[in-house]
Amino acid sequence: MTLAEFWFLLIAIVWTGFFVLEGFDFGVGMLHAVVGRDEPGRRAAIGTIGPLWDGNEVWLIVAGAAMFAAFPGWYATMFSALYLALVLLLGALMARGTSFEYRGKRDSATWRRTWSWLLTIGSVLVPFLVGVALGDLLHELPINSSHEYTGSFWTLLQPYGIFTGLTLVAICVTHGGTFLALKTTGDLRARAVTVTRVSAPVTGLMVLAFGLWTHAIAGKGVLINSIEIIAVFGVLAAAWLVQTGLEGWALHQPGVQPHHLQQRVGLVCADGHDGRGGDFPSRRAGLYRLELLRV
Repeated sequence: MTLAEFWFLLIAIVWTGFFVLEGFDFGVGMLHAVVGRDEPGRRAAIGTIGPLWDGNEVWLIVAGAAMFAAFPGWYATMFSALYLALVLLLGALMARGTSFEYRGKRDSATWRRTWSWLLTIGSVLVPFLVGVALGDLLHELPINSSHEYTGSFWTLLQPYGIFTGLTLVAICVTHGGTFLALKTTGDLRARAVTVTRVSAPVTGLMVLAFGLWTHAIAGKGVLINSIEIIAVFGVLAAAWLVQTGLEGWALHQPGVQPHHLQQRVGLVCADGHDGRGGDFPSRRAGLYRLELLRV
């Protein structure tokens, strides 16, 4: 294995880690206003990723830094070709981050609703734009001998790239719904399970179509190889587990509490803090928070 191949493999692993660990963050951001029908429910949904979202985004920084360090030509060409998409991506990331911190700063329904919309839109745009960018790179972009992009903005809107972005959004929705089903209880969990059972088979079909399409554009026909078959089987198996109510099978057996921790929804403490730096008015003691309790 050459040094270039090693770095390419390492970058692929880092991108995979980003999507695996940040995927449920995006999914929860998309679904928090859907499964949380009221303000306590929305706060409870957001609270499930409160300690995790900012740490998971480090993977994106590492992926960009590794591309810059190992393949500066690739990095420079990609950033110049996808300049507008990357600006929108950074804006979406900033909207998500500020919504987590500022949503609970004022006791105003309009204020919270605005930040909820920003969180939802940002959580949809990030995986979609990243998927379009990576799909465009895989499908090929017009680049001259000087590594300069020669296409236009409309060249970036390739059907394959758009479908890649939509597939990532669907995966994040299923991932986030499953995460909420594992981390919440009551009506909030029931709505998360309902959303996931609807999205899981759609996601499985989209992943299968993505694999077939990828092989077709690579000139290898539509038959996928053994590793890709395992990946597609994993997605379809996850969809089946969700449909049968075993979304927590990977962590514990159905009906059995996790070995170390269980999570329940409780009432906000009298001190009015949500554990993430956001202040809740103490008079609104009916808001929920998520507590981790040792069994």
